[in-house]
This record gives sequence, C-alpha cells and structure tokens, in this order.
Amino acid sequence: MSTFDHSGLIQDINDSLAPFRKAQPEAMAGFGQLARAAITDGALSAKQKELIALAIGVTQRCSGCIGFHVKALHRLECTRPELEEMLAVCVYMGGGPALMYAAEAITAWEKMQPNKG
Repeated sequence: MSTFDHSGLIQDINDSLAPFRKAQPEAMAGFGQLARAAITDGALSAKQKELIALAIGVTQRCSGCIGFHVKALHRLECTRPELEEMLAVCVYMGGGPALMYAAEAITAWEKMQPNKG
C-alpha cells in the first residue's frame, strides 16, 4: 500500500472544516451530538459501533472515515483480529472495491497504532 498518511488527512480535514464550524456552529454541534449519541454504549458497545462505522467508511470508499474510525478503534482497544473479521465482511458485501479500501484500512491501522510514531 502507498504511504497514505491518515493522521495527516484527519488534521487536514479538521483544519479545512474549522471555518465551516464557525460559520455553521448549530449544524456542527448537532452533527457532533448525533455522533456522540450514535456511538455511546447501549445494546451494542462503542467498539462494535465504531467497527460498523469503519465498515461503512470502507464500503463507501471514504479515506477520511477510515482515518477517524481507525483512530477511535485504537482508543477503544480494538484488536487486529476484530478489525480483520469486520473487513472480511466488508469484502464479502462490497467485493473488489471494498477489498481495496480494506487494504487502506489495514495500512491506517498499522500506521496509527498508538505505540508507533
């Protein structure tokens, strides 16, 4: 896989959205509230919900989503086998394109590990 920098992409997205957050504070606060409410532990754990969110990012071919949700999964102590099982379902449901973004998610996983620089 290429040397795609998901940490840098996350920073670039946050930097690019800063003026939009100021221009549309209510909409962005609403989006933030929706995100927090959707990921909160319930019948499914926050980790399970983040795995679902990453699966959607992979199948929708969203590199930014991959970066944000891989970062969250590391924070939630997701394991590599959990990630790989979810990615197998993505490939099953999304075919070849999902396989390409599964490879990107694995690269992001490796590069964004907390113990890595």
